[in-house]
Amino acid sequence: MREPLRVCQTTQLRPGMRERYLELHAAVWDAVEAGIRAAHIENYSIFVRDDTLVAYFEYVGEDLAADLAVLDEDHEMQRWLELTDPCQLDPEPGEPGGPWRDLTLAWHLSGG
Repeated sequence: MREPLRVCQTTQLRPGMRERYLELHAAVWDAVEAGIRAAHIENYSIFVRDDTLVAYFEYVGEDLAADLAVLDEDHEMQRWLELTDPCQLDPEPGEPGGPWRDLTLAWHLSGG
C-alpha cells in the first residue's frame, strides 16, 4: 500500500468571524463529510490558534486535482462554502489558490 499524500494548509480568519467559523464546524453537515470522503480524503482536521487556521488531510486517491474539481461542483459543498468562505481572510490577496495556502512538509515520522 502506498503512502497517502499529506496536505497541510493555512489561512486566516476574518476579524470577528472566529466564533461563527467554530460554530459552523461544530456541526459539519453529513453531506459535506460524505463528499470529502468520496474525494478520497481521509484524516481531515482543522486546527485553530487565535485567527490562524491550519488544515491537514491525507489524500488516498489517484488524481487530487480531479477529485477536488468534483468536490467543488458538489451542490452541498457549494452551499457549505457560501457559509464558511466569508469567515476566511485570504492572506495573499490576488494570488491564485484562494484563501488556503499549502505548507511544505519538512519532516514526517512514519509508522514503525
